[in-house]
Amino acid sequence: MRTLRVIALAAAMVAASVAVHAATPPVTDAMIENDAKSSNDVLTWGMGTQGQRFSTLTKINTKNVSQLVPAWSFSFGGEKQRGQESQPLIYNGKMFVTASYSRIYAIDLKTGKKLWKYEQRLPEGIMPCCDVVNRGAALYDNLVIFSTLDAQLIALNQDTGKIVWKDKIEDYAAGYSTTAAPLIVKGMVLTGVSGGEFGVVGRVEARDAKTGQLIWSRPTVEGHMGYKYDKDGNKTENGMTGTLNASWPGETWKTGGASTWLGGTYDPQTNLVYFGTGNPGPWNSHLRKGDNLYSSSTLAIDPDTGKIVWHYQNTPNDGWDFDGVNEFVTFDMDGKRVGGKADRNGFFYVNDAKTGKLLNAFPFVKVNWATSIDLKTGRPNYAPDHRPGDPAQAAGEEKKGKSVFAEPGFLGGKNQMPMAYSPQTGLFYVPANEWGMDIWNEPVSYKKGAAYLGAGFTIKPLNEDYIGALRAINPKTGKMEWQIKNNAPLWGGVMTTAGGLVFWGTPEGYLKAADAKTGKELWQFQTGSGIVAPPVTWEDNGEQFVAVVSGWGGAVPLWGGEVAKRVNFLEQGGSVWVFKLHKN
Repeated sequence: MRTLRVIALAAAMVAASVAVHAATPPVTDAMIENDAKSSNDVLTWGMGTQGQRFSTLTKINTKNVSQLVPAWSFSFGGEKQRGQESQPLIYNGKMFVTASYSRIYAIDLKTGKKLWKYEQRLPEGIMPCCDVVNRGAALYDNLVIFSTLDAQLIALNQDTGKIVWKDKIEDYAAGYSTTAAPLIVKGMVLTGVSGGEFGVVGRVEARDAKTGQLIWSRPTVEGHMGYKYDKDGNKTENGMTGTLNASWPGETWKTGGASTWLGGTYDPQTNLVYFGTGNPGPWNSHLRKGDNLYSSSTLAIDPDTGKIVWHYQNTPNDGWDFDGVNEFVTFDMDGKRVGGKADRNGFFYVNDAKTGKLLNAFPFVKVNWATSIDLKTGRPNYAPDHRPGDPAQAAGEEKKGKSVFAEPGFLGGKNQMPMAYSPQTGLFYVPANEWGMDIWNEPVSYKKGAAYLGAGFTIKPLNEDYIGALRAINPKTGKMEWQIKNNAPLWGGVMTTAGGLVFWGTPEGYLKAADAKTGKELWQFQTGSGIVAPPVTWEDNGEQFVAVVSGWGGAVPLWGGEVAKRVNFLEQGGSVWVFKLHKN
């Protein structure tokens, strides 16, 4: 049986759990649905299931943000540094924060003291594509739930850190891993998978958040069957995803990629879950001619049934590893519920959140692989000279196709770092990067657990003075209202507040704050290592706090080519910083 539930805590542990449950107010569905409006906690990745990362707090504002000082800092310790991309969760006097190598900590909010730590014992054969990161956890009932690099999902008691249940998501030896924060919807915990560079098959799964029991599973590559599960773990078919071979030639759908490695968002107004899907496998698009649904797309899924309600494909027949996993953030515009997405392919999209109809699309970084997006058909107008060539057409003994220069590079106009949306200004705050790449295709065949690319590449900066830029973007007009340039790539997330502020971090180690309307920088603090994580804020006893995880790493130093040379001086780290206003 797939489930490896460790309800092996038996009678004594159950009794202890009941006692703790009585002492700890449970996190409920209503609390999670209200997370974006509540001020004294942060219960979800995205500071609300819609992913806006907007706080209603105003005690820290444009007039006094310059008075922010550290309240405490906590070190993850040891030699296990690498990239720290986690967003902390705040609840019941505790901070729950994950760290590299599948670790999670509970920290006392007032003192910064470690309350407990859980560290997954990882096997030797894990194959994370883009550093040993973890982006955060989920809270439900008296549990804190997170996923691991060996593709397991683990639920711990919030007070003790003891395992309550544990489930194997997939086989890590086949290239699967998990790095995203889980999403809680209606008592279910929803997860995706990582591993698109290893020929895996992406999917979204729903489990009972209290027990870990599978409820439904939805593959994200056309041609695979979805399933639903009863309480005994028996499965029944729940409809095929798309139509077999409709957009995948031959058997390419069997190793199609489309991993859901960034996790999802949920909007109670539409009752839809939104997951982005990654690149198709392999990168060499000439081996899988067709649109390759549902890769590099946004999927809207009914959480009650696990069925796809609508889809929008951002990059059909993706030949640049642009993925489409970027978060779909819902908001109100012109009387409609819509969603915004800053895609890795360099275009910003606005879709009707109920139907998926494309309403607007425009570039937010320099783009040359397509000239525009056709708003009637929703399809890109390709620039054929910027698609890498077919190795099968190479002359003589040449083993690779024609090399081209494509913009943006495969690390994307925006990658894993989440953007923020302010209902006050009507603007999105996007951590963008300007870079391109030389890319060429090569012959490749699938082998279980091996890289499945069929391409070579070199990332290159486009400008001498900056790569990263925090950009304030109007989703209605496509206008960039302001930007703040950064020498190194931006790889950390963004938060905005009703105090008129935008917070973000830089690889150089600074947590910064700017005026959300004008882009004027108002405050910065050096955390000692690069920031590749999103900040959060909350209120405790009338005092507002801001927190961010610091620790340089992620995909840039591993895959960044010439760009990596600009950041090779940066030091790794692993810590959480918490700030508050200085009291005179």
